[in-house]
Parts: sequence; structure tokens; C-alpha cells
Amino acid sequence: MTQTIPHPRHVPAATPTAGQPYEYHRRPLVEPDWTRFPGWRHVTRDQWESAQWQRVNCVKNIKQLRAVFGDLIDETFYADLEADQLALATMSMLVPPQMINTMVPFATLTTEALLADPIRRYMIPVASDRRTDWPSHPYASRDSLHEHDMWVAEGLTHRYPTKVLAELLSTCPQYCGHCTRMDLVGNSTPAVDKLKLTLKPVDRYDAHIAYLKAHPGVRDVVVSGGDVANVPWRNLESYLMRLLELETVRDIRLATKALMGLPQHWLQPDVVEGLERVARTAARRGVNLAIHTHVNHAQSLTPLVAKAAQTALDVGVRDVRNQGVLMRGVNATTPELLDLCFALQGEAGILPYYFYMCDMIPNAEHWRVPVWHAQQLQHDIMGYLPGYATPRIVCDVPFVGKRWVHMLTDYDRERGISYWTKNYRTSIESADLEALNKRYAYYDPIDTLPADGQQWWHDHRND
Repeated sequence: MTQTIPHPRHVPAATPTAGQPYEYHRRPLVEPDWTRFPGWRHVTRDQWESAQWQRVNCVKNIKQLRAVFGDLIDETFYADLEADQLALATMSMLVPPQMINTMVPFATLTTEALLADPIRRYMIPVASDRRTDWPSHPYASRDSLHEHDMWVAEGLTHRYPTKVLAELLSTCPQYCGHCTRMDLVGNSTPAVDKLKLTLKPVDRYDAHIAYLKAHPGVRDVVVSGGDVANVPWRNLESYLMRLLELETVRDIRLATKALMGLPQHWLQPDVVEGLERVARTAARRGVNLAIHTHVNHAQSLTPLVAKAAQTALDVGVRDVRNQGVLMRGVNATTPELLDLCFALQGEAGILPYYFYMCDMIPNAEHWRVPVWHAQQLQHDIMGYLPGYATPRIVCDVPFVGKRWVHMLTDYDRERGISYWTKNYRTSIESADLEALNKRYAYYDPIDTLPADGQQWWHDHRND
């Protein structure tokens, strides 16, 4: 029972303080020393800050990872990694040096330290990370948000009444293990035979523009993929300028984890100059142009990331915002989340915006948190950050969309089933008169349930 505390008339000066649940300490950003890795011992600063060098030296397989780590890591780790890649991984390995350099950044690199590292846990998952009792939820699916079902043209998802998601391509400079678009993005793995975009890019982009011209009610375009950093700049700029020619488009958001994972890309002179041209055009037209990036842990933030964010703001991008994902073992505690938000807002100039609950894709149960845990986190981070920089924690409910975690209408905590409603129809429900009267289910990870709830799912797992 919550204790009711009467309002005190005064606090005696001698009263000892109990301290705060979270203590803020400013931590300036630092670029870790990449030469601590045997494979990069002779890499110069000019090389490190080159986008081309970063792309060429991305780690794509165990052999390349071993070359970077040298003899610092035991063979047991590589065997664990190989077991995951051969049977469980939904994303192939692709990690830029920039991201590897933020793993175990200021301590001795050992196998134990690497296994415990939060960046490693989601960028280079190993078999022993994953659950063996419930590796996947029974209702997990490779397109858990049904984005492909809502395509109105190849790569164009019309999910919300006034917003569309434009997937320009299916590749990224880095592949995250928890990727919600794992059915399309990246190379096929033994666990997932990926879908493929079939149109030529120019035809795909033409189809997007044609749809937007025919649907003036769409005012907001999220330009994504994959990651827009993998679109040749002249092609991306052309696409954005075509969007800016549409009087009905009022918001454009560029989705790029590479602002953090490969900040060198966003610091290239041709990209900076091109972004300034787009930003200047957007400002002249009164269109809000923003960059949305994806940072999940404070370790990922370095001076290069802050420089890339500030450069985007300097050339006229209105906002640089962060959309992270809550994951166990990465950031799903109050100190981890607040440390990240203070580093984003206070040190890197990136606005903490959303934290999504990890989606119900295959082999992701070890990352996912239950709704009640997300609600508790939202409660616990309030009051520390400025209001404008306090992120909303959201559940992306299948067929519903983003909902703040306290917006559920009913919650069976024992079985881990929450129920949600919505106030709009998606593009596949235009004729469904009952769409706004239904309740839509979302499911907690089964291992977080009480014993009776876990037993219920065990008894019904084949239903």
C-alpha cells in the first residue's frame, strides 16, 4: 500500500537527507582509444575519421572480429557467436569500427567484460544470450508491426492517417540484432530468408511521390529503410527535394542510426553541403526537417557523434532526436536510461524522444521487457530531466501503433496480456467498421510472468 505523506510545515535544518534514487553526475563525452585493439594499433586519426575507412573496415564475420580483438578474447566467445549465427540470429553481422570502439571503452578488454557489455549484447549477440525456454514468444512474427501488409507502394507503409514510412532501401551501415524490420533489412541468415525489394530505386521513388500526390491528407514522411546513410547522397537529396515540392508535406524525418554508428558519414563535406541545401529549402517552405537517430546506451555517445549532431543543427536541420529501444541487459534500468538521456540532451545535443519496447520478433525474448516494467521506468525517470527532454516510453502495438505505456485499457498481469484501443484506421482497415471498437492484444515475455502465468502458456503453447 502506498503511504500517504502529509505536507510538512517545515523541514528542520538538522534533518539528515536520505539521498535521491538517482544521483546526476555530468560525464563529458570521450572518444575511446581505438588503438587499444590489436587490429587497429596503427590506425591514424585521419583514417578513423574517414567514412570510407570506417565502411571498408566494418566487421562482417568472425574472422574479421578476431583480427580486431587479437588474442584478447577466448575462443569460447567465437564458438558462442558462431552457434548464434548458424541457428538463431535474425540479422547478419555488420558493425562499424566506431561502434566496436564503444564496447568496453575504458577497461581491460576480456571475454567476461565483452560478454557483459551493453553495446555488444545487441550488436553482436551470442547464443548464450538468448533464452532456451522461450526464445520466441508464441505470437512473435518476422513483420511484427505488419508494415509490409500496409504497403501502398513498394517500401511505402501507410499506417497512420497523416503519416507514411518510406523505406528507400533495405541496407544499413550497421545491423542491430533486435531490428524490427528483420524480415526485409540486411542479408538473409539461416534463421530468416529475407524479403527483397524488386523495383529499381528510381521506380520505387516515383511510386512514393505518385501516392503522396494522390493522397493530400498525408503531411508527414519518415524517410527510412534500412538507413538513409546508405542512399547515395545525390539520390537522397533528389528524393527529399521532390518531397519538398509537394505542398501537402509539412514534416520530413530522416531516420539514421548511422548518426551514432557512423558519424563520419554525416561529417563528409558533400553530405553536409547537401543537407544544408535541403534544410534551407525546407525552411523556406516552412517544412519541419528533423533527423531521428537510434542510440541505446550512453557508451555509444562520443565527441564525433556530438559533432555530427551539431553539424546537422548548424546547417539548418530543426531537430536531432533519439528513438531508442528498451532492452534487458542494455538500458532497461533507471540509472542506465537517465545516464543515456543526460548524455544525449546535455552532451550530444540530441533530444531524447521515444523509447520503444522491443518488438515481438523471433528470438528476441531475452531483450524484451514486460509492460509493467516499462511503466515503472516511465515513472522513475520523471522529474530528473527537463520536461522537453523527458522521453516517452511507448509500446508499438500490432495493428494499433505507438501508445504510451500507461494507455492500455486492461492488463492481465498473470498471463502477461495487455489490451489496447485505437482512434484511427490503418490503410488495410478502411472498410472495417469495427476497427475502432476492438481491443488489440500485446504480450509480455513469458519468463517475466508469475509461475501460474508461465504454466498457462506452457499448457497452451500448441493452441
